[in-house]
Amino acid sequence: MSWLGDYEDPYEEYDETSVRERPNPKANRPRSKQRPEHEDAVTGIVTAVDRGRYRLVVRPGEPDEAVVTAARARELRKQSIVAGDRVDAVGDTTGETGSLARIVRIQPRTTVLRRSADDADLVERIIVANADVMLMVVASADPPPRAGMVDRFLVAALDAGIAPVLVMTKTDVADPAPFLANFEGLDVEIWRSSIDAPPVEALRERLDGHTTVAVGHSGVGKSTLVNALVPSAGRAVGHVNAVTGRGRHTSSSTVSFRLGDGWIIDTPGVRSFGLGHVATANVLRGFPDLAAVAEDCPRGCTHLAAEEYCELSIATAEGRLERRRVDSMQRLLGTLVAARSERHQE
Repeated sequence: MSWLGDYEDPYEEYDETSVRERPNPKANRPRSKQRPEHEDAVTGIVTAVDRGRYRLVVRPGEPDEAVVTAARARELRKQSIVAGDRVDAVGDTTGETGSLARIVRIQPRTTVLRRSADDADLVERIIVANADVMLMVVASADPPPRAGMVDRFLVAALDAGIAPVLVMTKTDVADPAPFLANFEGLDVEIWRSSIDAPPVEALRERLDGHTTVAVGHSGVGKSTLVNALVPSAGRAVGHVNAVTGRGRHTSSSTVSFRLGDGWIIDTPGVRSFGLGHVATANVLRGFPDLAAVAEDCPRGCTHLAAEEYCELSIATAEGRLERRRVDSMQRLLGTLVAARSERHQE
């Protein structure tokens, strides 16, 4: 007899093993890492990105080519999808109003153009993918050209394996020759464009068959040039502040437009172009004329102005190299070195 007296438990004959559980195959099934092959997926090119939705041109060049809106598959949530990406999509790819496809795969990229917020920031931001030409648009005046910005474009382009092409706009406002002298000896293709007579047809022929990314400082006429090359683009254009000399940001998104058998990708105007993601050893790639001389530098040479036995400094002192070109490279290299030094001290 227990301390409860003669009390008998009516549930004494039952235990937990006798409880019948309702089957739930979905919950009890072990989760598999295998994903569908999506053999029915169609190929598309990302032409614009807007708040988690992607505009694709699917089956490009085929009779049933269509422009569709797509979302990304859950398994791609940690991967960036940018303009220029080649992707595989499933779902409704008809392009009808209200339809929504799903991106299930990003095809391997041939090139990736990156930038960081500033030189001290190692977090890289992918601008475009699969571009093979960079159209660096610079104004001869209004706003005044900045050689340092072009140097940064060159480093980023050559680091990514993209061919740089320099377009000087507003050449009827100011003579671009003094500015272009900064890049003599570089293997950079240069075009001149006036306000009233841009070389539209010649540029179309040059860029046909390529995927071109257009970059430039705000207010240099980049979107105006894109509108001339692609009349249906309708990119917003702005003006330059007469007091500050700075251009106003008008293009706020990165958008691709078909240009002949290729594409041109217009990017928002920038006022800075961080290279925090670029290794200092790769900076010389933006200066091929200096890189050839630097091959004779002693091992471990930083190529900075303080290096006593740097071949760049020696060649500059002897008049074999133009001082402003060497100074430009050393300024850029010094900026990266200083940024990395500050980051290590924090």
